[in-house]
Amino acid sequence: MSRIAVCAPHFTRVPELRAEMLARHPEADFNDEMQDLQGDALIAFLRGHERAVSGTERIDDAVLAAVPELKLIAKIGVGLDAVDLDAMVRRGVLLGWTPGVNKRSVAELTLSYIITALRKVPTVNTEMRGGIWRRQVGNTLSGKTVGIVGCGHIGKELVPFLKPFGCRLLVHDIRSYPEFYAANGIEPVDLDTLLAEADVVTLHLPFTPASKHMIGAHALGLMKPTAVLVNLARGGIVDEAALKTALEDGAIAAAAFDVFAHEPWPDRDLIALPNFWSSTHIGASTHEAITDMARAVIDNLDFSRGRIPDPSWIPDWVPKAAMA
Repeated sequence: MSRIAVCAPHFTRVPELRAEMLARHPEADFNDEMQDLQGDALIAFLRGHERAVSGTERIDDAVLAAVPELKLIAKIGVGLDAVDLDAMVRRGVLLGWTPGVNKRSVAELTLSYIITALRKVPTVNTEMRGGIWRRQVGNTLSGKTVGIVGCGHIGKELVPFLKPFGCRLLVHDIRSYPEFYAANGIEPVDLDTLLAEADVVTLHLPFTPASKHMIGAHALGLMKPTAVLVNLARGGIVDEAALKTALEDGAIAAAAFDVFAHEPWPDRDLIALPNFWSSTHIGASTHEAITDMARAVIDNLDFSRGRIPDPSWIPDWVPKAAMA
């Protein structure tokens, strides 16, 4: 039997999932110490295994070169920015991946962050803990214009959550979904128009070379001074230095982020701002989402389900030289 290296610690944290993995794949080896496996430590853990379960571990060309016996990577979660897809193509390594498996968890948290930012809930909580009783005046979500940047699985999942609030919905995506837009009264627009007209801008796109710093000083300058920015997508899509300046100067009202370019611990001055609220990349951290992602990974470890990465089925993947 081929051996399996379970790098992601989800299966160690949840005994039921570990049991399900072993029932299907008894040859699995687990990251029982729940280490953050990177670089040489990751290579050492992967050696001698034909298949691997990866989460946030960076599997690049150097790792694949050092472990030529690795033939399949089953990715837990939906983000692929930690995996070098072009290197996988060059080396013929299969990818087992189920997009959209955590979409409900992330969409629910997005809605809560939108309302939190509009109503300044964390500020009120912080003031109360400091002995200050003050009624902060915020804004309702009802009737506001919400701009969704990226209308893939999570962007689409968010739409019905916003409908009861009577929001005007704008969307910007490099792909077009005309039937979905028509069925839900969504206006597809260019990015500049979305940024200029939205009261809430929420990001739901992958991190790629094309999306790096998509929301920078220029983009932030287009937004209303009363607008809020929500990012539960990926760090690096927003230029965090430019965001800090915009928040300090009042160019936008507030921002709420679950993801950062550098994790853990982004710019401490940014997260200390009174109009910036943050969390520790918890978008998919619900019992239900973790269970769904883990079960998808168990299925995706079968060689029959793995595929060589291809931009036709990986949304918004911008291939480099290997795909030329």
